[in-house]
Amino acid sequence: MPVLDRSRATTVLAVAAAVSALVATPAASADPIGRVLGYVANNGGGVSVIDTADNSITRTVTDNAGSSPYTADIAFDGTRGYVTNLRDNTLSVIDAPTNSVDARIPVGSKPAGVVVAPDGGFVYVTNYGDGTLSVVDVATLSVVKTVNVGPSPDGVAISPDGKTVYVANDVTGPTTLTVVDATTNTVSASVYTGSRPSSLAVSPDGSRLLVVNKNSEDVAVVDTASRTVLRIVTVNQVPYGVDITADGKRAYVTNSGSNTVSVLNLENVGNPNVPVVDGAPIPVGGRPIGLALTPDDSKVYVTNFTSGTVSVIDTATRAVTATIPVGEKPVGVAVHFVPAAATVLTGGSAKLAITLPSVLSVRSIDARLTEQHTGAPVVGETVVFRTVEGNPLCTAITDATGTARCDSAPALLVTVGVLLKGYTASFPGTNAYTSSVAHGTTTLL
Repeated sequence: MPVLDRSRATTVLAVAAAVSALVATPAASADPIGRVLGYVANNGGGVSVIDTADNSITRTVTDNAGSSPYTADIAFDGTRGYVTNLRDNTLSVIDAPTNSVDARIPVGSKPAGVVVAPDGGFVYVTNYGDGTLSVVDVATLSVVKTVNVGPSPDGVAISPDGKTVYVANDVTGPTTLTVVDATTNTVSASVYTGSRPSSLAVSPDGSRLLVVNKNSEDVAVVDTASRTVLRIVTVNQVPYGVDITADGKRAYVTNSGSNTVSVLNLENVGNPNVPVVDGAPIPVGGRPIGLALTPDDSKVYVTNFTSGTVSVIDTATRAVTATIPVGEKPVGVAVHFVPAAATVLTGGSAKLAITLPSVLSVRSIDARLTEQHTGAPVVGETVVFRTVEGNPLCTAITDATGTARCDSAPALLVTVGVLLKGYTASFPGTNAYTSSVAHGTTTLL
């Protein structure tokens, strides 16, 4: 709200009417709930964060001691992200609301795939270099078990009930899918699905598992109860990534050798006379690797390794609606709802000046807005200042230090006594940051 500058010659009735209008408090709006963000692990370094509302890059998260990100996943509640660092043998832990790196966990050799348990208690990491699966306890952020799962484990998925972990062994020949009992952290089965499986996806009801086989150039549909292959679906050249819609009816598969994405109609799996591949493949960027659906299944985000971009596919029209430049060699991608970051607003101290006969001005009204989790300043947001009785004073935008500062010439009927009670600073909140309120002091100049 702009600074009020009313003439002392204004008639009493006009002033009264103006003050009455100013004192009226605007209707409160609901606190913003958060955003749907895409996290892109760039193998050349850094994680690009995409706001799916407008496909803008909001931040690039860099873990200075964790280079060569390979894939990414976000905890079920959106508060933590986990990124494997292939060259550094670590797992980076990201606070998703603030996009800050909280921890770095040593895992096995050449960590590749990562998945979070449905209840958020454990994270499972495949270690391509030493043939193991690291079980990370989220409470302690430490590896509590290392499971031998066979050579070159790559993609990993978990059942909706959290009891079974599936690992794709990127090798040619039998024993290419390893099944791990998550209650005991032991291998319970091995299933041959095809040559060099890379990625996995479990249906929402847990009844089916999709296994993408690079060398076979197909997708194996596995019945999870019997652990048998129900159907082999031929797709396109060198398929790599896969994701399934929330209703379990469709799946999307990247074809890294033909720069396309195939759409699968999973409702046709049980009928051998009906094709599963639904329509022509969708052209995207160079060497597509990973892909992820938005929570409402309206869009698919596809990483293009050689293009350094992400293609956004509209699932209704099957058209690429946006191409987003990200980092170098993007591989993994995860799309999740992330709640707004909690904020802290700290009130400052203003000075009240009185110019005879009765002109009042309040100078250097200020407050500082920071992230609660990191203490970092929140820049470029609007803070509204009022008297403790709700009279408007002024508004200001937070600067590089998170400080909003302004001066005010209060309305005629605002008394010295009211002004000396201090002021209220309020930040209404956005989809990125929660609202917050603070009290500041006022003293005579």
